[in-house]
Amino acid sequence: MKVHILGIAGTFMGGVAALARELGHEVEGSDQAVYPPMSTQLEKLGIALRQGYSPDHISPDCDEIIVGNALSRGNPAVEQVLDDGRRYISGAQWLSERVLPGRETLAVAGTHGKTTTTTILTWLLESAGRTPGFLIGGVAEDFGVSARVGKGREFVVEADEYDTAFFDKRSKFVHYRPTVAILNNLEFDHADIFPDVEAIERQFHHLVRTVPRRGRLIVNGEDQHLANVLAMGCWTPVETFGLDASLAPRSAPSALHGDRGDDASAARAAFDWTARLLSEDGSAFVVVHAGRDIGEVHWPLLGRHNVMNALAALAAVHAVGVDPASVLASLSNFRSVKRRLEVIGEAAGITVYDDFAHHPTAIATTLAGLRAKVGDARIVVAMEPRSNSMRLGAHADALAPSLDGADVVVFLHRPELAWDAGKVVGGLRGEGVTAPDADALIEALRTRVRAGDHVVFMSNGGFDGAPRRFFATLQGR
Repeated sequence: MKVHILGIAGTFMGGVAALARELGHEVEGSDQAVYPPMSTQLEKLGIALRQGYSPDHISPDCDEIIVGNALSRGNPAVEQVLDDGRRYISGAQWLSERVLPGRETLAVAGTHGKTTTTTILTWLLESAGRTPGFLIGGVAEDFGVSARVGKGREFVVEADEYDTAFFDKRSKFVHYRPTVAILNNLEFDHADIFPDVEAIERQFHHLVRTVPRRGRLIVNGEDQHLANVLAMGCWTPVETFGLDASLAPRSAPSALHGDRGDDASAARAAFDWTARLLSEDGSAFVVVHAGRDIGEVHWPLLGRHNVMNALAALAAVHAVGVDPASVLASLSNFRSVKRRLEVIGEAAGITVYDDFAHHPTAIATTLAGLRAKVGDARIVVAMEPRSNSMRLGAHADALAPSLDGADVVVFLHRPELAWDAGKVVGGLRGEGVTAPDADALIEALRTRVRAGDHVVFMSNGGFDGAPRRFFATLQGR
């Protein structure tokens, strides 16, 4: 079969392309914004990629059009597909019909940490010899690709709450029918499609409704919104994970009632899975399951949030029969996924990172983890407010507090941004400045950085190649 993928350079659709190619289909695609790492993956796979959404880019002999959720009515390619009566399908439905039947699906949902947790979970299953299939919203360093069919029984999928396609406004994750579902966290996001956090809670409950009673729900026990989701109805065994017992909602399934005692014992009582930090930056910790220490983890990842991600993944592999103690050591070699505090390099005594954070919570937790590692060294952030919620200003009030961990912030304020970034810059703890384009941002950084600094680029898009362009300027010093 020959397929054309509209929106092929997106992290999800690029994974669909990789799976379709592995299944023996002839794959082509088109997109309007192409940048690494997905463009690099597509090139390595030998998949023909056309720039722009001209109807002429879809070959006449394509048997099926797979449509990404970034496309809507009015798009010239979409309009031509409809006018011609050609067969089309969403990426999520294609995955559910062509890849997932007969597999034990493990789905990772949540506002934050989906990609990292999906990658950790896949790595743990791989280390256990399960050779899982997977679709990750990024290129996993340990696998070199974002998706593969796999030879094992399990298939791990990053389960996004964003809508499916212009013709299917359900969240993508309702298509996957997982046996095990991780609910990592839940906050308001995607302001372009959800009016409030209650609407997102309802979509998460739609996912909960699809998990069979023989399966497992792995739930962040610190999250009140997830407690609200479970209160709508739950028919599947639940296991919780968390670090701070004081955050456990009283309605949570495993929440501790009465005197919580000391912090460590309270966490053991409140959550099925918890950890004791051996280092403040989260690079070493003891895993505790059902009140019993099962082993230590020493790994390259940073931050409390990544410890939580690891606990969720360990609970999920345990749910499909893997002894978590047997795979803990493999995390010492775990290399995560590209653009998650990815070190581009060090030049002139300055370390440059590329990071995907685009929500205030993710920004704050990423900077907290880095701060715990670098101590008093200066952290300089270059930020592009690119997500739909960011561009709409849904997170504007929370941005400045989320950047408290930074000493200097250079904020990309493109002319088309619909809100005043000056208020954000004015509310920063440290120095702040805006730049109208990537060239001006790079110049603003160049004049402010000094040896010993850690420079973090934060965006969920290509950022006009700014991270590597800036690093090149440092190398030329």
